[in-house]
Amino acid sequence: MAMGQERRERQESMWVETSALPSAPGHPFYERLHEVLKRHGFTEFVEEECRRYYAKLLGRPSVPPTVYFKMLLIGYFEGIDSERGIAWRVADSMGLRQFLGYELTQGTPDHSSISRTRRLMSVETHRMVFQWVLGVLAKEKVLKGKTLGIDATTLEANAALRSIVRRDTGESYEEFLVRLAQASGIETPTRADLAKLDKNRKGKGSNQDWEHPHDPDARIAKMKDGRTHLAHKAEHAVDMDSGAVVAVTMQGADQGDTETLPETLRETAENLAAVEQDEEAAAKLDENPMSKGVLDKGYHSNDTLMLLDTIGMRAYVSEPDRGRRNWEGEGKEHARYCVYGNRRRIRGDHGKALLRQRGEKVERTFAHVYETGAMRRTHLRHHDNILKRLLIHVGGYNLSLVLRKHCGIGKPRTLQDVYRKVQAALSTLFRPYWSAMKRLCGLYDAIRPNWSITQPLAQAG
Repeated sequence: MAMGQERRERQESMWVETSALPSAPGHPFYERLHEVLKRHGFTEFVEEECRRYYAKLLGRPSVPPTVYFKMLLIGYFEGIDSERGIAWRVADSMGLRQFLGYELTQGTPDHSSISRTRRLMSVETHRMVFQWVLGVLAKEKVLKGKTLGIDATTLEANAALRSIVRRDTGESYEEFLVRLAQASGIETPTRADLAKLDKNRKGKGSNQDWEHPHDPDARIAKMKDGRTHLAHKAEHAVDMDSGAVVAVTMQGADQGDTETLPETLRETAENLAAVEQDEEAAAKLDENPMSKGVLDKGYHSNDTLMLLDTIGMRAYVSEPDRGRRNWEGEGKEHARYCVYGNRRRIRGDHGKALLRQRGEKVERTFAHVYETGAMRRTHLRHHDNILKRLLIHVGGYNLSLVLRKHCGIGKPRTLQDVYRKVQAALSTLFRPYWSAMKRLCGLYDAIRPNWSITQPLAQAG
């Protein structure tokens, strides 16, 4: 064979020595994560909770529950939005294989196995894993649970707006417009006729009239950037002391903040109650959990303030400018007491500080979970499926707080910037010395032309 030509036929080896296989030392971040999970008994807990989903003798080899939940955690830490992408990443990385406990010669789980495991396990099982993570935060003295900030955001659904159908007749949007045009006297309407007919029609995007045939939980909503999409609504309850997400709920995007708040408060109370069942974790929590609630003006209403007062939470809710309130009539004494008490608290220094922190702590969870965590657009349909993935995704964010406390790094990609940060620190430290060296070099260059004259004179003298 001539030099430079590729060898096209190669005979494969029948045997490969185990010692000859390539190996990697493992990713330092996932080694720390494995240590945290092992120290708190993650494998034992998950296997016990998921035992009912696995048969002892029958069935094909399945994905172990520990591997399944670790792969969903990898989705958060690596910023991978789909289960197919997680499976590809795990199969390609030797460090992640070591984190999951797979040898190089073993095949990692396929995306279809991950999907089927998710469908078989209930939402309650995923919620118990999320509550276990909250217990880890309490044992590590991260979670307090006293002051909670609550806010919601929208997630783009895995459904196209052009595929919606009428709830009553099952017609597509274009078929419905054609029927309207024919009813108005246009026998064969063109696209221009349909656009003109639909332009100024009121209530054309009503969720009471339209739904998606494959994802009925998706709702027509306006996104943060002003676009209109089928979307879901995710609401977070965040511990203001640590930034940990205490509860996450998935609800309809057409529901207002005042409608979704009771569900989030109920979920928060259940999660904190589950954490308190562990004596070690309960000893680290605050003595008065859920004693303060910090919310934006979208939640301000008489019913919201009365609800917070009823469950014993001091409300710090931003109040919109509605003008002078009218309290005449019966049954408004409690509402008046709650509204004026909230107004007095948010005008104080402590209330103003809490409202500023709410914008920082709660929005930070949205940025980590949905932007860098790549969950802004869902690849799943129906609220139960999305919530299963989201609970473990947010659990990964909570675990990052524990890792940041121990080693100062909450995500593996942070290690990529270590060299740049060290270089910037050294540059800042030695910048004054470099300036002095430059001045000395400039002085040397200034006297260098006369050096050949002054040196012989000095030697003669």
